[in-house]
Amino acid sequence: MEEKLRQEPGSCIRVVLFGPECTGKTTLSKQLAKHYNTQWVPEYMREYLQKKWNETKTICAYDDMLAIAEGQIKLENTLAKKANKILFCDTNLLELKVYSEVYYDGLVPETLKKISLENVYDLYLLTYIDVPWISDDLRDKPQEREEMFLRFKECLEKHNLPYVVIKGDKISRFQSALKSISQIIQE
Repeated sequence: MEEKLRQEPGSCIRVVLFGPECTGKTTLSKQLAKHYNTQWVPEYMREYLQKKWNETKTICAYDDMLAIAEGQIKLENTLAKKANKILFCDTNLLELKVYSEVYYDGLVPETLKKISLENVYDLYLLTYIDVPWISDDLRDKPQEREEMFLRFKECLEKHNLPYVVIKGDKISRFQSALKSISQIIQE
């Protein structure tokens, strides 16, 4: 199972949009990929859980974690091969690890715990909670946004990962992201 969760070797720079649900990660991922004429990796968990909800009206279970992780890294590995110098990931396995800890009383599948810290990213764009909450079938913690943001931030700090907090309206977020990315690449 470990091999199914590992990044394949590649030469592209990997930037992760990281943070709580409904904080603009997908919007910013798409904007950045368009700007850099490259690929962005959608959040597989959303697709997986929406399909599960539509078919069974059940929510995520602990047993879903590894299947979601496998789908996410498979998408990332596929799109990394098509990327133009930089790849934007709407999420990664470390984000899935944080969600597992929150939703399952600290439990994380051992394989996910290990590999989520071995896969390497050049920059984490930690999205702040200053955008409006948009309810849907899957989002369920509107009252816990600040607590969730702090969990994600603590995770990045605990593991000494390179990150910048992204705040403000769409234009401010985009400009802040571009400035941070320009520090790690030469356009």
